[in-house]
Amino acid sequence: MDIATATLLMVGAIFALLVTGLPLAFITGLVAMVFTFGWFGETALPLVTSRVYGFITEYSLVAVPMFVLMASLLDRSGIAKDLFNAMRVFAGRLPGGVAVQTIVVAFFLAALSGIIGGEIVLLGILALPQMLRLGYDKRLSIGVVCAGGALGTMMPPSIVLIIYGLIASVSIAELFTAAVTPAVILMGSYIAYVLVRCLKNPEMGPPLSDETQDNPFASKLDAIKAILLPGMIAFLVLGTIYGGIASVTEAAAMGVFGVILAILLRGEFSLGMLHHSLSQTLNTCGMIIWIGIGAAALVGVYNLMGGNRFVSGLILGLEVAPIVIILVMMGIMLVLGLFLDWIGIAMLALPIFLPIVTQLGFDPIWFGILFAVNMQVSFLSPPFGPAAFYLKSVAPPEISLKDIYVSVLPFMLIQLCVLAALLMWPQLAIWPL
Repeated sequence: MDIATATLLMVGAIFALLVTGLPLAFITGLVAMVFTFGWFGETALPLVTSRVYGFITEYSLVAVPMFVLMASLLDRSGIAKDLFNAMRVFAGRLPGGVAVQTIVVAFFLAALSGIIGGEIVLLGILALPQMLRLGYDKRLSIGVVCAGGALGTMMPPSIVLIIYGLIASVSIAELFTAAVTPAVILMGSYIAYVLVRCLKNPEMGPPLSDETQDNPFASKLDAIKAILLPGMIAFLVLGTIYGGIASVTEAAAMGVFGVILAILLRGEFSLGMLHHSLSQTLNTCGMIIWIGIGAAALVGVYNLMGGNRFVSGLILGLEVAPIVIILVMMGIMLVLGLFLDWIGIAMLALPIFLPIVTQLGFDPIWFGILFAVNMQVSFLSPPFGPAAFYLKSVAPPEISLKDIYVSVLPFMLIQLCVLAALLMWPQLAIWPL
């Protein structure tokens, strides 16, 4: 059997097993074992296991459970709720102001944790009912919550960027630095879209009246105090990274310490909260590690079979401009995003694509930012976009999955426009480096 036939069989086996509903980690691990024994025999097994061992012993991987724990603690405290209520003071009577404030709060939450699912659930509980109660357009409200929550893939300390940095063997701190400008552009694009729609048709986002301004923060000074605490936590994490004071892993630990201290000062800490947060952290990180183990084994055996040389020769043999090859890679990952979650795409596609990217002379940091934006699109993409299922779990019963899928389409178009801008003008990402 030649490598081309083996590649088709491997891809076909993965998609056939996905239909059965088996977890991706078990699918990739099973396919890896079958091809290891079928192609090489049992003698190749130590080579595959050594690749898995190299993945799970990466020191920077320690940052992942720290940031997940941070997000979980924030979800269970009143910090995010106070932040949301405080921003309403500044939203004022601007048409679409509550939607704009939701996007800004989502940006803040992304800078605090970097976890996507938790943000959408939190915004679905806090922001969506408020906007619907105030008479906001249902589709606009849903789209704002989903798109705002997806900013966690982009805004440091993004778990997506940490995993990319581990796979690409590039500086995670540089990835964080490069991601800030595109994240701000995305946030600004969402806000501009909301304002244009609501200024053109104020009924889509009615301005707040005295009757609807039921905010616990009567003055802007009180609101600023509520914003300062999450701002200080974000500075503790990102400021120490950008200032060269701490590594990403150390900054993650400092962030957990800062969140626990803040919760203690607010009088909200309890052993039950800590227990639930630790349990959620174990579940989330267990999923990431198991998918990583299965994908590392699969990519390891595929490379041993000569798959990396086959794919590299196939792509580099195309008589097209190098940027077209990058476009093809983006297209492949967009298609994969219809069926797989981001961790599966990262573990399966990046080890094959990254050597080609560097061989073509492109900056892997820039490609990492493209990957993060691409994963934002996949996070919203039907039919398996996780954002829809996260929001559906907390949305009012009258909101269907169809409503959510239709609502996110304009925001997906905005994400694709930002992705195109980064492809045309790489300096938008790499100018601070």
